[in-house]
Amino acid sequence: MSLTLEWSNEQEAYAIQPSLIETLEKLLLLAGQQEDVSAGEVALSFVTDEEIHQLNKQYRSIDRPTDVLSFSMREMGEDEIEIVYDEMANMDPLGDIIISMPRAIAQSQEYGHSVEREIGFLFVHGFLHLMGYDHGNEADEKAMFAKQEQILQQAGLTR
Repeated sequence: MSLTLEWSNEQEAYAIQPSLIETLEKLLLLAGQQEDVSAGEVALSFVTDEEIHQLNKQYRSIDRPTDVLSFSMREMGEDEIEIVYDEMANMDPLGDIIISMPRAIAQSQEYGHSVEREIGFLFVHGFLHLMGYDHGNEADEKAMFAKQEQILQQAGLTR
């Protein structure tokens, strides 16, 4: 088993090209190597601002859109039921990453780099959240952003 990316497109603001998916698969492999994760599945959804706003409100009680959300299958909340997967199913879900394409487009313009680079950044950011990283304080944020930048540099996604 290896690292795999399953993706869906639920927005029309940006056309998802095969080359973008290839780049994201490369980022997944690089991030997996960095985090010593060689197997698992990441589900990625490209959505509208309205959709991510609703998810942010429902799951984080934040009533506004955001750029990326991550839902890890490795962490369990206190009220969640543990899901046990059949080992024969060859499935080890790492979690879901949801990216708001309107936010990614706007942020790429704001930061002066390509939309692909911004999507890559948000994807790696989401993956690191799936691995348990957070940026709740300055030290954690510096560590997480350094890891992100290293992965993006390895993939050639520079600013």
